[in-house]
Amino acid sequence: MKFFTALIALTSVAFAAPSSQPQQDESSKRAAWPNGPFVTQGRYIRDTTGKNLTYAGTNWPGHNDVMFPEGLQYQSIEFIVQKIKSIGMNAVRLTFAIQMIDEIYSNGGKDITIQQALVQALGQANGAKILGQILAKNPRFTASTTRLQVFDAVAEELSKQQILIHLDNHISKGMWCCSADDGNTWFGDRYFSVANWTRGLAYMADNGKSWPGLVSIGLRNELREPSNNQAVKNTYNWQTWYTYMKQAAQAVNNANKDLLIFLSGLNYDTFINPVFEGTALTPGNGRFSFNDFPGYANKLVLEIHNYETGINSCSSLQNNLYSRGFKAMSSSAVNVFPVMLTEFGFAMDATTYRNTYASCLSTYLPSQKAGWTIWVLAGSYYIRSGRQDYDEDWGMLNHDWSNWRQPAYINGPFTSMVRGTLN
Repeated sequence: MKFFTALIALTSVAFAAPSSQPQQDESSKRAAWPNGPFVTQGRYIRDTTGKNLTYAGTNWPGHNDVMFPEGLQYQSIEFIVQKIKSIGMNAVRLTFAIQMIDEIYSNGGKDITIQQALVQALGQANGAKILGQILAKNPRFTASTTRLQVFDAVAEELSKQQILIHLDNHISKGMWCCSADDGNTWFGDRYFSVANWTRGLAYMADNGKSWPGLVSIGLRNELREPSNNQAVKNTYNWQTWYTYMKQAAQAVNNANKDLLIFLSGLNYDTFINPVFEGTALTPGNGRFSFNDFPGYANKLVLEIHNYETGINSCSSLQNNLYSRGFKAMSSSAVNVFPVMLTEFGFAMDATTYRNTYASCLSTYLPSQKAGWTIWVLAGSYYIRSGRQDYDEDWGMLNHDWSNWRQPAYINGPFTSMVRGTLN
């Protein structure tokens, strides 16, 4: 990787050893990856060598009903990570549910086993069946392996293959996300306890200290206005957002000072304008200030999502991305940040990737050097919205996770987008 090459070059200049000294061996060089902890400087993320870097990756869900990473009944962790690595992606957005951490706390600090998790989500017969398939494909596990140990194993392999890990709190209650009436929409909603949320973020940030590849965490996926909770709906505003984002960011930084912290916006994270424009955080008069994040203001990154899949104008899509988020990377922003498009995606069929939306993103994202993670890696889910072995037609991988669902796109425009972003 280029930033690795830069590290070696910098090291050899700054700390040149006498010629009689043996050169650093390859294992020692590799141990420097990922050259963290990362910090931000203006619109850039930088590693400890001063190299600018970005993310070009995918989403690997682990937040659904079973509450550990998907696909392991079909393929080994090693196989899946190698597929990610094979086309040059350097990052994974790994999602989790707060419910998993809640259950650890309520169980005296002990996580439940994957056997129990599968039976609870799929029923006794199917739970046992899927467990057997997971153990066959991943013999390191047993029925007593816990959900968090699966996350640890995925993180271990991602780190081994030098893929950056971005943790994402996707939801509170483990289930498919997202809708306006799912109880996970906004602070104080049915399943969205602020205290449990901040506790869960801190727990995962602390647990991730053992993951060499963990470099960042997203505080919350797709905050949105509830349709069925008027009391919570009344607090849906930027002032409330700021109060709780500061609280959560502090909890994460207290738990793990190395992590970049991603702030997501409103309306399913489609815009975050007041933060970079420096306008009032309504209904109050307060404004975003880096001073409100003492000691870690250089750890903040903005994230947005975009699913304008039916758009027929590339310039309109570019303008929307810029005005709702990417402007934060420009000198015209009052508050300048790095920005990540942590979700975009579309059906992986024979034609959709040729449409304006996908084609435009393939060129625009590399031109902006904007980090991104496509939704979604998963070819199928253990269970989604009550349907077991759910086929994900937006998945990069096919149903059994064995190959790309749409090779023409993955091996063509998508791989070019990866290279363009990282080069």
